[in-house]
Amino acid sequence: MREILITAKTVEDAIELGLRELEVDRAEAEIDVVSRGKAGILGIGSEPARVRVTRIDTPSDVVKTTSEVIDNIISLLGVEVVSTLTQVEREDLGGPVFEIEGDDAGLLIGRRGDTLKALQFLVKYLVSQKLNANVNMLVDVEGYQDRRYQSLMSMARRVAQRVTDSGRPITLEPMPPNERRIVHMALADHPRVTTESTGSGSSRQVVVQLK
Repeated sequence: MREILITAKTVEDAIELGLRELEVDRAEAEIDVVSRGKAGILGIGSEPARVRVTRIDTPSDVVKTTSEVIDNIISLLGVEVVSTLTQVEREDLGGPVFEIEGDDAGLLIGRRGDTLKALQFLVKYLVSQKLNANVNMLVDVEGYQDRRYQSLMSMARRVAQRVTDSGRPITLEPMPPNERRIVHMALADHPRVTTESTGSGSSRQVVVQLK
């Protein structure tokens, strides 16, 4: 892998410069936004954006196929956004992470993230069908999923403390599989509580209880 740090006026400009210098497209590079920069006032106090671009020598089938599927969906929807690979494989996920950003990004999040959940499901389904395998990946829109991840981790720890203090189990609200997985992982090494999923379909919930 080859890695470069690019500075430019905007994040998108820095990404494009990095991709050109490495002679790769977005599906062949991992992109880490180090700093989004600041516009400043009349140019005073402005700071450039800084982006780290890493060339992936041999992109996996999951990375390539997911990138193609996301780009096709964006094209069909006609929204002004771009998709970027930000992690080749996140350890807790076991798959790549893609970030979508742009003027129409809010349309892909929806109320309480419902549109993003549907997009995540659709991408996972299509990629799994194309590769004839059950694959994992995360599709995020302007950091929404990451903020949700941090929120779930924090909530899991608070619930664990309540269960420890009261001695009574607590059943959480129904969650999709990826969010239940986050709660299970957050408390996997907890010394006093354990978790399990109950229910079926969209009503499946996590129960936090004493060991």
